[in-house]
Amino acid sequence: MAKPTALDLFCGAGGLTEGLRQAGYKVLGAVELDPLASRAYRLNHKRVRLWETDVRRLTGPAILQALGLKRGDLDLLAACPPCQGFSAMRTNNGTRWNRDARNDLIFDVLRLIRTLRPVSVMLENVPRLSKNRRFKKFRTKLESLGYQVQWDILNTVNFGVPQRRRRLVLLASRETLPGFAPNDRNRRTVRQFIEKLSPPSRSRDILHNYKVERSKKVRKIIRQIPRNGGSRSALGSKNQLKCHQGFDGFRDVYGRMAWDKPSSTITGGCINPSKGRFLHPQADRAITLREAALLQTFPKSYRFPLNGNRYAVALLIGNALPPEFIRRHAVALRESIREST
Repeated sequence: MAKPTALDLFCGAGGLTEGLRQAGYKVLGAVELDPLASRAYRLNHKRVRLWETDVRRLTGPAILQALGLKRGDLDLLAACPPCQGFSAMRTNNGTRWNRDARNDLIFDVLRLIRTLRPVSVMLENVPRLSKNRRFKKFRTKLESLGYQVQWDILNTVNFGVPQRRRRLVLLASRETLPGFAPNDRNRRTVRQFIEKLSPPSRSRDILHNYKVERSKKVRKIIRQIPRNGGSRSALGSKNQLKCHQGFDGFRDVYGRMAWDKPSSTITGGCINPSKGRFLHPQADRAITLREAALLQTFPKSYRFPLNGNRYAVALLIGNALPPEFIRRHAVALRESIREST
């Protein structure tokens, strides 16, 4: 049987596309505005038609013509609109109104759904979007177009990802009420994904072996953090950096991951110990870019354009959707549609 087709909007470095590919979808097209993210995408998904442009400049008819499809042919439209405008950090946990212009991009997703008429839809974003009036309007419009809609706030740790990461996921279909993948009781751990990697100094992988410079004081603090899940609180206030003394917030900062637990959320600061619990469980260093990508469930062979700017690549990895999380829900969506026909 022919593989179901998909379009990936706001594709970033390709985490969603990778998950769809693993689920048996043929991703025909993708859209991404950021040049570095587009370059990472092309390195790994060379056969996909990539539009490096603002999604607001694309029309449904132009997409259909480029992909050789007719209205209604596309099996899945998947999208992860920029979420910064809805994040808890940017809105001070919902107490501050955010005027980020990207907040309205969800309606461009709706515009393309209306003109492309895909069989199914997958939308992913931060949990805070569920409290926004735009999300309710989006669901109502989808239903008026004949889609059956299911949505929930899910944690990637329950779906094969060795990482705690809460995300809003919406599934919709013209054929049936779609279902999510079942929760997995066997949680994956940091050990399962990165323990067997060679030390960076013995690796030829540029995402694992690169030069890192830290001050003598920071190196000393890192050495003192207890192995396997330790926290800077074990040092006592006098042995911590001045900015941490007498400050009890952001407790994961300068913390170590634990071997036999999932990691905390892999963010854009994932290789910087001052940004979260990103110290290696055993070695006296932060996790590497390759380790961060593996904890996001990217394949070990997945490529990112380093070009000397590791923090830019860390942002790509931290902003990506974990492919295994997407794979499981894409399989569930596909099976629910198949059973209804």
